[in-house]
Amino acid sequence: MIKTERILHLKSCRGRKVRVVREHYVRERVPCFSALCQADCDNDGKVLPGDLTHYVVPDVGVVVDYLEILEFRELQGIVFTQTACQAVQHSKGRRQYNRLRNLLKDPRHDCVLFANEFQEYSYCPREKGESQEKWQTRCVYSAAVWYHNHLAGMMDIVMITEDQDAVAQFSSLSSGVYVVSVQDYLSNFWMELHAAHELYNSISQALEEKESEGTEKEYTEHLPSEILEAGIKSGRYIQGVLNVNKHRAQQEALITTQASSNKNTDLSRDVLVYGGKNRNRAVHGDVVVVELLPKSEWRGKVTSLTERQGDEKTGEDEKSKPMPTGYVVGILQRNWRDYVVTFPPREATQSQSRNSQRILAIPWDPRIPKIRISTQQADALQDHRVVVRIDSWESTSLYPNGHSVRVLGRAGELETEIQTILIENFIHVPPFSEAQLKEMPVNSPEKPWKVHPSQVASRRDLRGTHLVFSIDPRGCEDVDDTLSVRTLDGGKLLELGVHIADVTHFVPEGSLTDLEARSRATTYYLADRRYDMLPAVLSADLCSLLGGVDRYAMSVLWELDAHTLEVTKVWYGRTLIRSSYQLHYELAQALLNREDTEVPELAPLSPEEKDAKLAELTQALEMLTHVARHLRAQRDRGGALELEGVEVRAQLDAEKNITALVPRQPLEVHETVAECMIYANHWVARKIQKTFPHQALLRHHPPPRQEFFSQLVDSAKARGFTINTSSNKALADSLDRAVDPEDPLVNRMLRMMATQAMSQALYFSTGAQSQEQYYHYGLALDHYTHFTSPIRRYADMIVHRLLTAAVDLDKGLSPAVALATNKELEETTQHINNKNRAAQRAQKLSIELFQCLYFKERDPQTDPSCVADAAIYAIRDNGVLVFVPQYGVKGPVYLKNRDGEVVTVGQDGRCEWKTGSVKRYSEHISTTCSSGTSTFTLFDHITVRISVQPSRCHADSLNLEIISNKPHKSAESQQPHSQGRSQLVQEVVRQAEEASQQAQERASRGPRLSKEEREFCQSKTPNLYSLLEEIRELALMDVGACRDCFMNIMYTFYS
Repeated sequence: MIKTERILHLKSCRGRKVRVVREHYVRERVPCFSALCQADCDNDGKVLPGDLTHYVVPDVGVVVDYLEILEFRELQGIVFTQTACQAVQHSKGRRQYNRLRNLLKDPRHDCVLFANEFQEYSYCPREKGESQEKWQTRCVYSAAVWYHNHLAGMMDIVMITEDQDAVAQFSSLSSGVYVVSVQDYLSNFWMELHAAHELYNSISQALEEKESEGTEKEYTEHLPSEILEAGIKSGRYIQGVLNVNKHRAQQEALITTQASSNKNTDLSRDVLVYGGKNRNRAVHGDVVVVELLPKSEWRGKVTSLTERQGDEKTGEDEKSKPMPTGYVVGILQRNWRDYVVTFPPREATQSQSRNSQRILAIPWDPRIPKIRISTQQADALQDHRVVVRIDSWESTSLYPNGHSVRVLGRAGELETEIQTILIENFIHVPPFSEAQLKEMPVNSPEKPWKVHPSQVASRRDLRGTHLVFSIDPRGCEDVDDTLSVRTLDGGKLLELGVHIADVTHFVPEGSLTDLEARSRATTYYLADRRYDMLPAVLSADLCSLLGGVDRYAMSVLWELDAHTLEVTKVWYGRTLIRSSYQLHYELAQALLNREDTEVPELAPLSPEEKDAKLAELTQALEMLTHVARHLRAQRDRGGALELEGVEVRAQLDAEKNITALVPRQPLEVHETVAECMIYANHWVARKIQKTFPHQALLRHHPPPRQEFFSQLVDSAKARGFTINTSSNKALADSLDRAVDPEDPLVNRMLRMMATQAMSQALYFSTGAQSQEQYYHYGLALDHYTHFTSPIRRYADMIVHRLLTAAVDLDKGLSPAVALATNKELEETTQHINNKNRAAQRAQKLSIELFQCLYFKERDPQTDPSCVADAAIYAIRDNGVLVFVPQYGVKGPVYLKNRDGEVVTVGQDGRCEWKTGSVKRYSEHISTTCSSGTSTFTLFDHITVRISVQPSRCHADSLNLEIISNKPHKSAESQQPHSQGRSQLVQEVVRQAEEASQQAQERASRGPRLSKEEREFCQSKTPNLYSLLEEIRELALMDVGACRDCFMNIMYTFYS
């Protein structure tokens, strides 16, 4: 090791230049991370393959400005130098530096980090008078030469740079080391990688435009980070996350603060930032620092209806009062991401010219400001959705500058809109790679999968002793869970068993498949398709607990006292099972009801055998129901909540095309299965927390903030009910009593309001929370986790590994793999929580998309399906918010328009617009005009006309217009499953039959469905949208626990 000195020129917090001399040590042996190494380097971790044609060493400028291109997986053998990584850290900030670090850690990318500044023969001291840029380029070139020599010339090295002087200076100095520009490199080596070429052109144009920016300031400069941190500590400034109001994106944004960052004890939780200038170039999601305005300048939130307004958590009366208001003085962390924008028609943009090709693209998310894009394809991309990234937002620019990444397609096309939803929610689900699929076990007719003898020896074999069966939605492919129940000790004991697919047996921790599953974190369910967390050979085959085949499982078995149902013993472990029956919910309920029904598995048997087996199965289902009722009663006594939601079931044909969407009647067997799963999750949570008190993954549901209940309490009061929100038990009892026998929809809407007020259940590491924080408010359990769905949730896979380690410790064995630390596990839980929220948003948006597609094909003036009954659930300044039970739609109904006209009601109940005024009260709203006064009260039923409000740049939305103050088909709409709905379902089936007949005729004349159509269950005929009409109901669901065909609502909301 050799000691030398390194001279740094830094700036102090006051802007002074400071010369710092530091000791610097270089050594001869530094890992090269190449498979071709002949010098026995200590190459731990990723190693570059030796079968490539060349290695790539990017210059500092390339890593700083073109990192996105280097992220393409097609580019292999990339050597990032320490010099380049440090430059990214200093010039681009923590976010970009972490992005580079994650790229280096990801085993799916062939890239490594070379510590060139610590290698004796590649280190280059900075020469006197040499600019930093020239020195950095010389360091990278020296590293490239060292690599070539170190590998004995067995691998050519290509250094890529945007410095033409460096190309001229170094390109011919060393044989085997080539120095070329990025453009030449892509043209010569990756001619077919068009996406990389387009991205390079886009970034280059953005960099050129940045250099030509003006000097006149549009915004005030941000304060230095040192001043911001000092101001936060002193209490002068407030730190928080900027959340732009999607309904009033141009005016209102809230700074959500944390108690730890808020030293002002008189300040409420949020700070209002009004107007774009006060936002000072902050974008939705940025971590910002604000300074409060004088109290005389504080404002309140606007309480009138706006377009696309729907659910809100807080009561508006309080928010209409002046609240703390401030302006942004600095940004601590940019949270920029990929944005989908639309290139508007040329006549719609005023800031472009045909020469400059600078376009103000309009983001799909209305909370994001317009982004200035430089492109040569402005004409071709009009009315197209394009993925862009923001590069900078200088104080001299009204809008941020960015560059395009790729084109999704024409706005309005189904596939374009689906991809938009995925990107806007950070969901990246590429096809599973060849390397990942190679890790999968083989199961084919030629080579069928078999149980390994070692697994038979090490597992508890339940195949001959337990009647195991599954109960799932009809047509379910990924069967996560099975159940068993039997009597022991002459009937004195009952044994309840929950058996879950042993996914972690097939997915070792740290494997490529495991890394991909962790990245996805969940299976994503959209209205017309799903994106699996695991490859299909696992999710639909070897990990699916199908009937009649041997499968590996993780089991929990309880011995219960047959009379009291108290637990006397519990066993956890790996098992070998064979499910005897694969039941669907309707069949299981029919058996419980003693109805005459056919069980497919019993069809080949003789009548005597069939009767005996059927009696055995029915008895097991009855015992299971008896136990589940007891478990539910226990949780009810503790304060478990039952909230509102609606389910539908998709009917698929043999080709996986959707033939109908039918509302599913709530059955007791839904709750039976859910209770067993909740019970297993609870007991596994207790086990892993006891064994690993500081590094177990649990799930808690924090109590809601009391102010979120204001709408529920006030609405119930208007109907004469009192809602006690002091505890979950009090809330559950209050909701049970708040029943109007004349209108069942009242209780349903109150439960919807309670659902809306709930906080979200979250995963956490036990080492990061106190035991008081473990409680699950909705389920009324002190410990809870997710164990029962490892096929579709990565959290369950972690819990399976923890349970396996706990069982091994009980046996005196050490865990096979080191467990994650508390810090590592907490980071993982945050990632999973973020992905779950993204999955929920994506599913909700996809449902709204198909709702719009359904109504878009209908004439609202003539089509009776566009007229529906609606109930008022909230009052606003210029209208009401309503719920349409027939379609599961919530939205605003205006009673005053922009022309000053108000809705008036005639003697027959029909509504029309006249000049007048509107006045809001706590429980009703009144409109007054020359013909009199009309009043609309909470929970009133009105008739609305539904139409689609198209948007060229944003998502389409539904428009609700009042046409009568009387209920629409009131007799039917009072029923949960009305005749009107039945008629709609019949219409769905009729159209499905017509579509099927037309498809058969087309099949006889032309090709069959494409692979994509079969894979996504997606038909290209317009009839698809009508087939999806019942999907509107899902807008009410919390989809965090949705499974392939969706579990019942009570389980999905809480678990």
